[in-house]
Amino acid sequence: MKVGRLDRGRGTLIGLAVGDALGAAVEFKSPGTFVLVTGYRNGGPHRLEAGEWTDDTSMALALADSIGTVGWDLNDQANRYVQWWKTGTYSVNGRCFDIGNTTRAALSKFAAKRNALTSGDRSEDASGNGSIMRLAPVPMRFAHLYPSKLDELSRLAEESSLPTHASDPCVSACRYLATVLAALIQGEDRGKVLSATWKPLQQINDIKPLHPLIQEVALGSFQRRQPPAIQGSGWVVKSLEAALWAFHDVETFEEAVLKAVNLGDDADTTGAVCGQLAGAYWGESSIPKSLRSGLARKDLLENALAKCVSTNPN
Repeated sequence: MKVGRLDRGRGTLIGLAVGDALGAAVEFKSPGTFVLVTGYRNGGPHRLEAGEWTDDTSMALALADSIGTVGWDLNDQANRYVQWWKTGTYSVNGRCFDIGNTTRAALSKFAAKRNALTSGDRSEDASGNGSIMRLAPVPMRFAHLYPSKLDELSRLAEESSLPTHASDPCVSACRYLATVLAALIQGEDRGKVLSATWKPLQQINDIKPLHPLIQEVALGSFQRRQPPAIQGSGWVVKSLEAALWAFHDVETFEEAVLKAVNLGDDADTTGAVCGQLAGAYWGESSIPKSLRSGLARKDLLENALAKCVSTNPN
């Protein structure tokens, strides 16, 4: 069934939250050490209820709120992340119970210096997946920039990473993933978009070369490898690769996100990144009703959707 762009745009954020919530209960567990995930379950390291989501979705909600309220303002984005960290705003249960070390350090620096352009660590040692996990609002709001204004879309995706994750692998991953998501939201064919010969991939490299490790993923490493080489890692390179691996050759949204979270380890984020891809491709209407209805705090999700889903017809 052909779905419309609004459906695919909404699916990008709903898919993020679904993947996040599915993976939350098995976060930090090694593959093969847990009963395979087939639906929401409670527990996990943060003792969440079934359908509750983690920092991935909270930070995406903060980003969506910022874009929808004030436009494009990195300091405002970072300030909303600080609100989540300090007061639990945008959290599923009103408190910040999960924050990565790189994110915490960057937000601490921002709180002191108030400059989001310089708060993120630029060293490659600080290349976690914390900016791709929250990326959805950028391609959702700016999907109309694809394909004619890839330079602007690429810039916005890169800038969105800077407040917390400023290393070259992180900003490259955001640039590539945002382009892929925008193309899927616009209705591009999955096989074409994930091809090594996809023209926009060359175009974003012409704008600024992707980091070699992200380029390797974009050129199809996720299609050539299988676990244990594919890992649900917190490292942005492996995280992106794992999400694409789970997404690229399956038939349904549900199959993709379950394949992602059952890699274990950083399962919530692998699920969140894969959920963005699968939601952008199949649309919200193709997400099983049980997964949509079982999500916690749908009011927060709907508020974000109202603010960041682009209605631009171009």
